[in-house]
Amino acid sequence: MKPLRRRTPGAAVCALLLSAFVCTAAQGAASMPASAPDTLNVLHWWTSASERHAADYLAARMQEENLAWQDAAIPGGAGVGAMKVLKSRVLSGKPPDVAQLIGPAISEWGDMGLLLELDNVSRRSGWNDKFFPTVWGLIRLRGHSMAAPLGIHRINTLLYNQRIFNQLNLQPPRTWAEFERAADKISRAGYTPLAQSTEAWQITTLFETLLLSETGPAFYRDLLVRRNANAWADPRVRVALEHLRQLKRWMPSQLTERPWQDEASDLAQGRAAMWVMGDWAKGELQAMGLTVGEQFGCTPVPGTADMHLYSIDTLVMFTGDYSNQYAQERMAAMVTSPQVQAGYNRIKGSVPVRRDADVASMDSCARQSWTTFARGGAVQAPSLVHRMATDEALKDAIVSLIRRYFIDEHMPATELQRRLANVVRALSQEGKSDEPQDTGR
Repeated sequence: MKPLRRRTPGAAVCALLLSAFVCTAAQGAASMPASAPDTLNVLHWWTSASERHAADYLAARMQEENLAWQDAAIPGGAGVGAMKVLKSRVLSGKPPDVAQLIGPAISEWGDMGLLLELDNVSRRSGWNDKFFPTVWGLIRLRGHSMAAPLGIHRINTLLYNQRIFNQLNLQPPRTWAEFERAADKISRAGYTPLAQSTEAWQITTLFETLLLSETGPAFYRDLLVRRNANAWADPRVRVALEHLRQLKRWMPSQLTERPWQDEASDLAQGRAAMWVMGDWAKGELQAMGLTVGEQFGCTPVPGTADMHLYSIDTLVMFTGDYSNQYAQERMAAMVTSPQVQAGYNRIKGSVPVRRDADVASMDSCARQSWTTFARGGAVQAPSLVHRMATDEALKDAIVSLIRRYFIDEHMPATELQRRLANVVRALSQEGKSDEPQDTGR
């Protein structure tokens, strides 16, 4: 059972107390100098320049609330390393006070009874009215609020070097036909048209945007959220897979496993003209001193202008012995306040989770992202790679297969479709039974 927090009696309560000494002592304690800040250990994977700035911003706001941020940053794209460390710390009985956790994983950890319910904060702050419905639904488990949402990232973002586009008299491509014409002109001018790495999560980030462009949000959710194994045989999936390979002609001739920050540098310095990446890349370019609309621009990936492939950053609070509950609740209230939402997301490249956000203060990329997401579930699609669409096991299996297909030019798209369907079918069956299942491969 959670311990009750002690509160200082107010004047009206004191007047009714039998002992004047109790009131005097309590009120005297309230006027004592501020105590040392409550320290919260925060595990996350914000390690790039812009991500560190965003984390530092939160730490500074916490300090104003007499809270101390004890950093536990784990490097690794898409949080792969951080999730391994989190599991290890929980198993060893040393969970962090706060952890970055997103998507279905919130419910998975919540089902184990390891997460603090934030209902006190949720009720006081009116989260159910202030947050977008998708955000509110994400953090709920059996009627309880299980996480504090930070910001919404748009994955289907095409960034471009404004100087190169101005030099070649190009407009941001709205269709793939326009993209091909722009890429050809960029290539003939001596620039790499499209930045890309062979890291598995980066390849699949590109693929999921192509899949969304080809099929739309409803079919995308059927594939990845509802786990319709038969849908993987659809011809539109084959077109998206073949398009992924076709785009290689516009990528660097020597593709290697490079961190996404290196590709941000390529775009910033004009070595590459375009790049498909979540809008945290916008935050990274801003951290390099670049300005939206001047040195770089961003637009939806061709064919996805009215769609929002999203990932939502959230923080969960681990229960432990509940000794830090008051500090954890204060942090949850702080990070979801209008002021902190605006400041944090401006740095991070994302947009606020609140429906009452000040849209006029956003840059053009953020305004476009926020207003598209605000249109509701019909235009929204949860990112596979960035842990919004399904569980870790299925996400890892699909990401691995997509990378293998991208690297191995001899694998037909239809063969990959068959393998993907088998994996989805097998892992969906495992979720319903404890018996080992044949993957069919």
